[in-house]
Amino acid sequence: MGYELQAVIARDEVLRVASREVPGSRVVRLGQDLSLMPMTDEVFDAVTDGSDGRGLGFWRLPGGFDTLLARWSAAGPIAYVEAEYFGGAGEQRAAVWVDGALALGPLDAPAKKQSSRSVSPICQALRRLGARRRLGEDEFEAVGLGRHRSNEDWISSSAC
Repeated sequence: MGYELQAVIARDEVLRVASREVPGSRVVRLGQDLSLMPMTDEVFDAVTDGSDGRGLGFWRLPGGFDTLLARWSAAGPIAYVEAEYFGGAGEQRAAVWVDGALALGPLDAPAKKQSSRSVSPICQALRRLGARRRLGEDEFEAVGLGRHRSNEDWISSSAC
């Protein structure tokens, strides 16, 4: 079974305020007072400026969205993350904006059954957002990013 995620993650309050600018966006609560906004086609279309957004190396970062993320980060750290796995092999990417500027990344890590995800790009980004891991798990698990396996699943859970 695969895992796929493209999303913005930040403190719940920061992301809820920011998402008001994005038609069709959904905010889903994670653990540790963090939330995520899945990157849907509707969100992508609402935030792109039409330019090529691949300058930072992400698969699905809309053109110009990094400028909006930087602006939103004035209210608190904000991350954009991507992950794609199937059968234990895959890749992650993450970046964090703080106080209007890129503060971490973009980080990129191909992975094949890593022995520790604690050094993964997403875990590093979550740490910058204040996530804390507990004994026997990493930040990814601690905030609940494993609860769903796709953006569609996250969106469905926000309707409940």
